[in-house]
Amino acid sequence: MNWRPPLRFLGRLLLILAAAELLPGLCSLLYGEVSDAVAFVICAAITGASGGLLIALSRGKGELYRREGFLIVVGGWMLASIFGALPYMATGSLIHPADALFESASGFTTTGASVMPDIQSNGHGILFWRSFTQWLGGMGIIVLFVALLPELGPGARFLYKLEVPGPTAETLHPRVHDTASLLWQIYLGLSAVQTVLLMLAGMDLYDALTHTFSTLSTGGFSPRNASVAAFQSPWVEVIIVVFMILAGANFSLYYGLRQKRGWRSFFGDPELRIYLLITFGVSALITGVLMSSGTYSHSPRAFLDSLFQVAGILTTTGFATADYEQWPNTARILIFVLMFVGGCAGSTAGGVKIMRFVIGLKAAAREARLMFSPSHIIAIFIAGKAVPETVVRSVMGFFFLYFSGWGVGTLLLTIGSPDLETAAGAAIATLGNIGPGLSAVGPSGNFAFFAPWQKIVMVVLMWLGRLEVYALVALMTVAFWRK
Repeated sequence: MNWRPPLRFLGRLLLILAAAELLPGLCSLLYGEVSDAVAFVICAAITGASGGLLIALSRGKGELYRREGFLIVVGGWMLASIFGALPYMATGSLIHPADALFESASGFTTTGASVMPDIQSNGHGILFWRSFTQWLGGMGIIVLFVALLPELGPGARFLYKLEVPGPTAETLHPRVHDTASLLWQIYLGLSAVQTVLLMLAGMDLYDALTHTFSTLSTGGFSPRNASVAAFQSPWVEVIIVVFMILAGANFSLYYGLRQKRGWRSFFGDPELRIYLLITFGVSALITGVLMSSGTYSHSPRAFLDSLFQVAGILTTTGFATADYEQWPNTARILIFVLMFVGGCAGSTAGGVKIMRFVIGLKAAAREARLMFSPSHIIAIFIAGKAVPETVVRSVMGFFFLYFSGWGVGTLLLTIGSPDLETAAGAAIATLGNIGPGLSAVGPSGNFAFFAPWQKIVMVVLMWLGRLEVYALVALMTVAFWRK
């Protein structure tokens, strides 16, 4: 193991993070929160000094290979969460280190679960930082790293593959640096459009920016206690639900539109069609349940609330305009099932991803056919292209590790937890990077009541889900550390 490349790149990553910490400091200053602004400057200095120290320790040559790449990606997310927790403690928003780490990890992994009991009692700067961490983590801090540092060379391709969610990592350009830059350009463009639309709908610049940060990243943090429901505006809800759905789609499709491939190519993507079918199909089912049960008396409001909650859970954004815990059991079960699905591969959404379910179902069907035709060689096709067997094997292994992680997480959270439903909901909410769970951690609750050690367990689940299991599990094996 050559430690120099990981230390050097992680040091640079901390320098980027230090610069990012100055932006909410400026926000605090603009709102007259001088003590918070000073706290952010101190945190940026600590983060920057730590980055400089890592760079100083990594002097000398060193090539970037697979093991070093794993360390950079996993270490990057861990260090971002740790140093991102400093502003919470420095401003006094969250004093306990476990609470600060939980909130920071929830931001960078775009989980959106919170331990803040009264969000609006905090300063503008820290709430800006809270949403900004989600925006940085949405497209991926390592993808940002690759976009900003073209000198990474061939090692950038491996970092990109580890970072981009989904069973495969599609590149838009022969040079990975250019692919990362293009993805961030699309991300910035969508962010600018949503911010303008929210301002036209009545939000001020601060609310528009913070909610855009949390929407495009599918994170779900809001500077309001009542989340999006605080604005009581159907136009705000429609804008946010549209951009949640856009954020849950594969960003390479937007690149195709930019290259003028046409809408037929866009909607011809099989994963996108399934994604949209699930979104609107389940929303229609829940609307029917809500209307037939008498929970709602007006179908347009029932459909908008259903669509908003379905999009919030499916894309793992976690925004809420209604408390689905008060809905009939059928609707709650449908919401719970969506927690295991997630958005499309190559999106900012968390969860398992629709493409993995498609490949998994096709693989299961193939195994059933091989039971009576064992001599046949049957390939799995998606959109007319054969799926490599390495990808099929990876998907099947992912399912086992993912659901094992959920099971172990649920078991640990039941120790001292109010009930099994809360523990299971909290485990999948953090592992799937969703945010709200079930029962006590539903859309109207939070995670503050868990013990500090349980919050650390959930932080690990957040990392496991954001890194899509394999990268973190690889570091836990003995073989990884052997020479």
